[in-house]
Formats: sequence, C-alpha cells, structure tokens
Amino acid sequence: MPPRDRPIILATRGSPLALAQAHGVLAQCRAAFPELAFELSIIKTTGDKMQTASMAQPGESLPKGLFTKELEVALLREEADLAVHSLKDLPTDLPDGLILGAVGLRADVRDVLVYRASARATAGAAASSLRGFAPGLTLAALPPGAVVATSSTRRREQVLAAKPDLRTVEIRGNVGTRLQKVAQNGQIDATILAAAGLGRLGFRIHADGRLEGPLPTPAGSPASAVPAGLLAVFLEVEVMLPCAGQAAVGIETRANDARLASVCARLDHRDTHECVAAERAFLRAMGGGCQSPVAAYAEVAGASLRLRAVSFHTGRAVRGEEHGPAGEPVALGERVAAQLKRLER
Repeated sequence: MPPRDRPIILATRGSPLALAQAHGVLAQCRAAFPELAFELSIIKTTGDKMQTASMAQPGESLPKGLFTKELEVALLREEADLAVHSLKDLPTDLPDGLILGAVGLRADVRDVLVYRASARATAGAAASSLRGFAPGLTLAALPPGAVVATSSTRRREQVLAAKPDLRTVEIRGNVGTRLQKVAQNGQIDATILAAAGLGRLGFRIHADGRLEGPLPTPAGSPASAVPAGLLAVFLEVEVMLPCAGQAAVGIETRANDARLASVCARLDHRDTHECVAAERAFLRAMGGGCQSPVAAYAEVAGASLRLRAVSFHTGRAVRGEEHGPAGEPVALGERVAAQLKRLER
C-alpha cells in the first residue's frame, strides 16, 4: 500500500474534459482508499500548445503523444504517480518504465452528430437564416455538398464512406467552441463529437434530439452552455466505428511499483481493459496512432471477445471482424490487423 504520509499525485491535462475525467478518478481513489491523500497536478501538453495546428493533414507527421508526453515525463521523474488519459490519446507504445495500470469502466462508445435545427428560436436575422435540419438527422439524409466539420481522419473517412457527396472541413477547439461554430457558422452544417466526452462534461441528449447542458461537473469548470437551436443524434457503431480506446479512461503509472499497483487494481474494470487491449493491439499492428485512418471496437460476447475494425489506408474501406477467447485480447487484435492487411493488398 502507498505510504500514508505521501499524497498520491494524479497528473492530468487542464482541458474541461480532462479535468472532468481526472476528478472522476480522484473521487474513485478517495472512496476506495479513504485513509490516503490524493492530489491533482495539471500539466500542459504539446497538444494543448498546438491549438492552431492541423490535426488531419495527409502526409504531415505529428509528434507521438501530443496529449500525453509531458504527463509521462512527470511520472518518470516521480513528480506524479498516476496519469489520467483519454485512452484514445495514449500511444500504443509506452516509454520504458511505464505501463497502462488500469482502465476505467467504459462509457458510451458512440459518436454524436450535432447540427442546427430547422426552426431555431434564436435572436438575430443572420442566425435565423442559417440552414437547419429536422430531428433524427442521419448522415445519409444530409443533402449533397453539406459540410461536416471534423479533424479526425477516422471520422472523415467514415462520413465519406457513408455518403460520398458530403464535404468535410477541419474544426478545432474544445466542445464549447465547436458547438458555437456549428451554431453560428453557415459554412458548417454539422460536426461529430464523442458521446462519452459530452456525457462527462454534463451534456444531455433528449429523446427529441435537443442537446442540453452542461450540467454541473466535479471539475467545477464546465464548457460553455449549448447554443440555442442545436440538435444531436447518436451515430451507431455500424455507421461510425469508434477509434481504439474511445470512451475509456486510462491510468498510466510506473511499472514495478507495488504501492501504485494496489491503487490501480481497485480502479481497473477487467472487461473494458480486455476490450481496449484488443483494440490497441490492432492499432499497433496496423502501424497507426490516434490520427490513423482506422477504427476498431471490441466488446465482450459471452466468454469471448468480438472485434470489428475498418481501415482506409488504401483510400477505400476495408473491414474485418473476428471472435477470440477472453484473456487473449492481443492475439485477437493482431489477427484482425493481419486480416485487413491481406485485404488491402
């Protein structure tokens, strides 16, 4: 067990979503180990400093660990003990001496299409003149030439695979900033956000499609309120397969540290850990990172794991699916990657 006289430091980025996730883990730690002291350390990462940089330009080489490197340095220097990550941002190859110690219970893995409503109750002639759509919109129902804003290559390729006559443009900023852009920019018809991120920030999607929020979050610094007249609809995984590790929070820590291993053991959700291990093994075998044009989603199916994946490395959608025994997620991920590579030849 960790010594009682030393606080255990949780490192996190300072974005609203990162803070919401870190405060969730902090609450779990304090509930599981009430006799121990836990503290947060907010660290600015390379990705936080690149707000104007393109995240999805073909042929451009972005540094690995955009949102994780500085947190890992803090772990290695023993300035922090646990690093809280959106697991999708954590590279599959970790620095020597560090491990993925725990993975929390996964939230909703789906993506969400956010767009303007056709009848908007907002003031101002300019705002009311923007094109909108009815509740329950689908990608297939968007008109030819409609613009979907996303900086994810995975999302971009799947949008165009679902409806090739759509257009995509990049979008940057936190959730609040992106919602404002959709509400106010007539050159954008919709954007795509992760359901898990919206949920952790306190947003809610009503049955009629209204996007509401944010509700109060443990971080105490929620994103901006939803602009009037926005609707949202879930994109099922059959339409938009998530990226490896999406909706899961990963806890990175130092290897061979018994006091931290005991904490991680209480934070870990075994089924989620198995699923994301398969997805990350697939991603590693495909030779990609979080901006690679691939997607993978594993789920528990009885006593086995089911892994679905898609790759756009050749410019066309190549899909694969395999089942494998629980307890062998890495082999499953590598097998699906090999299947897709054969189909790409």
